[in-house]
Amino acid sequence: MGHFEKKSAKSDPTISLTAMPDIIFMLLIFFMVTTVLREVTLQVQVNYTRAENIEKIEQKRLVSYIYVGPEKLQGNRVGNTKIQIDDAIIDDVGAVQQLMYDKLKEEPRLIVSLRVHDETEFGIVTDIQQELREAGTLRINYSTKQEM
Repeated sequence: MGHFEKKSAKSDPTISLTAMPDIIFMLLIFFMVTTVLREVTLQVQVNYTRAENIEKIEQKRLVSYIYVGPEKLQGNRVGNTKIQIDDAIIDDVGAVQQLMYDKLKEEPRLIVSLRVHDETEFGIVTDIQQELREAGTLRINYSTKQEM
């Protein structure tokens, strides 16, 4: 009858690299989506006070910053003391409570870091503290520079 021959498999032992750009592109998109970049354009001037004992916050994602200081104006001039949360100037101290309450609902472990200009009147800081207390954001940090 028929004679069968055994054929050897002619496969190329090299790895195909055609899918490599797709894999690299997917990884790039993954890291771009999962990376958190928090850049804030400061609209107020902040010169930190100095302190001897400071503690560094390790989990920066849990921190929301409130900047208090003279407003930066054009021509390197400064204006009246203003409050800045994220990229917005807050005209009314009473708005701090609602903004921080909303942030606390998003992140229950929220830490509020006050970055206050060293020549700012303490009355406005006290008002902000009261608003934070009413919002339930009781974890407050004061940003300083380490004294040498």
